[in-house]
Amino acid sequence: MNNKKIAKLAQAAILAALCFVTFTFLQIKIPVPGGDATSIHFGNVFLVLAALLLGGMYGGLAGAIGMTLADLMDPVYILVAPKTFILKLIIGLIIGAVAHKKAHINEHIDKKYVFKWSLIASILGMTFNVFADPIVGYFYKIYILGQPADIASILAKLSAGVTFFNAITTIIIAMVIYSVLRPILIKSNLLLDFKRNTNN
Repeated sequence: MNNKKIAKLAQAAILAALCFVTFTFLQIKIPVPGGDATSIHFGNVFLVLAALLLGGMYGGLAGAIGMTLADLMDPVYILVAPKTFILKLIIGLIIGAVAHKKAHINEHIDKKYVFKWSLIASILGMTFNVFADPIVGYFYKIYILGQPADIASILAKLSAGVTFFNAITTIIIAMVIYSVLRPILIKSNLLLDFKRNTNN
């Protein structure tokens, strides 16, 4: 295993830990019928950041592993951990595909270009989450967990509103952190896939 891969795994592990910590300790649970809950949280911030910094696969896995572990440690969310892993991984893959496969942000030094495509990628990833989380959650709770449809429906409606709020705050905070952090990582040679192209 080369040094670059080790460094990328180390960064992914740090970001996974940040996903875990922010989801576990910086959340406000909103109880719903049936002993379930939805929550306002900041775990997705570091998922978005991970995908922008490390690409879709590493970033998606960082977020998926971090927040899945958080679910497994929480008796309220432990049963939805598989859903969390899949959805967070997909979010990371979407952001990575747009930011790195489409826009190649790590080959550009133009701050406006990088900000624009990072923002677009973050919005698309979080838009997926806004729709997928309540819809997948609804069917998951009915067909996997055997929850009554009326309770699953109530949770899905509440989850949609909370997920939208989380998406807005996630995009804003992640973009602020990314905009500040990226130049520091470039200067320190820690933005691992960065290829300076002065023509951009």
